[in-house]
Amino acid sequence: MEFIAAFSTDDGKTFMDEHSGDARFFDVYKISEKETVFQKRIENTSPEEKKHADPEKAKGIGRLLRQGGVQVLVSKVFGPNVKRMKKQFVCIMMNDATIAESLKKLREKLPAIRAEWEAGEERNILNFKDKLL
Repeated sequence: MEFIAAFSTDDGKTFMDEHSGDARFFDVYKISEKETVFQKRIENTSPEEKKHADPEKAKGIGRLLRQGGVQVLVSKVFGPNVKRMKKQFVCIMMNDATIAESLKKLREKLPAIRAEWEAGEERNILNFKDKLL
């Protein structure tokens, strides 16, 4: 079992504290039980929001990520457009200090990710944030 996951980031090492769609980049990894492999960096060239929760922004990000083969979107914070994004991707909230820590955790959670992927447009948002912040 493997998935292609995109991480919302500005620096390639950590999550940003803003909404996922405001990230400068989406770093894309292939994740399997055996390994995680960096695939590419996608620059966020989606249109600027004209209003809060702009559906055009969600469409732009969705198009960028689908072109990159992404199935899973991982971020520290999602905005209201997550209701649109979860129809296309498994959306996962994490608060690990680094993306490297999150990659390790996601490898352990592959069965839960698969279950949400198979749920199609009725997916839930997975919350893998540690309870203690």
